Amino acid sequence: MGPIIPINDISMEINFLIAFLVGLGFGFALEQAGFSSSRKLAGMFYGYDTVVLKVFFTAAITAMLGLVFLNYFELIDLGVVYINEYYIESAIIGGVIMGLGFIVGGFCPGTSVCAAAIGKIDAIAFLGGSFLGILAFGETYPLWENIYMKNYLGGLKLSDAVGISDGLLVFGVIAAAVLMFWIGEWAEKRFGRPDITKEI
Repeated sequence: MGPIIPINDISMEINFLIAFLVGLGFGFALEQAGFSSSRKLAGMFYGYDTVVLKVFFTAAITAMLGLVFLNYFELIDLGVVYINEYYIESAIIGGVIMGLGFIVGGFCPGTSVCAAAIGKIDAIAFLGGSFLGILAFGETYPLWENIYMKNYLGGLKLSDAVGISDGLLVFGVIAAAVLMFWIGEWAEKRFGRPDITKEI
């Protein structure tokens, strides 16, 4: 589940149970926040509903602050926290595909599962397309392997990449969040769609 020092000797079964319960809670929170609605999610890109931006920025800040303070008080070992391997080309191409899919389909992978779980037909179709894309990529992987593995930078933290401390990076993200919240409020006033947001 995580490298929390006081409970780092719990069994794998308990780890899976905790992960399952956290996943249920996360899915419930997404649904209650309205993230099972493709209109609300697409609203982020059109400017009439920026709740998605606010929620995810808030989640990122909460997680970052939690990790920094837990590490400071020696309650978590950041040295054993897994960091995704970073490949430049893969990140750029994957980000573009993800963004286009989000705009066209109205879901990201997590929110599509949330919406499919409550029976949304568009989310089930989106998930089906996701599985087909995964299958196609897996079957044709040898064709893409050179691009996929190009410019490997390892498990790189953003703070290390820009040469600043973790605390300073957190401060920068908080400042960016405040700015984005202000832009989000402006966008909702400028591009508001009461006809859509009332239905969501």
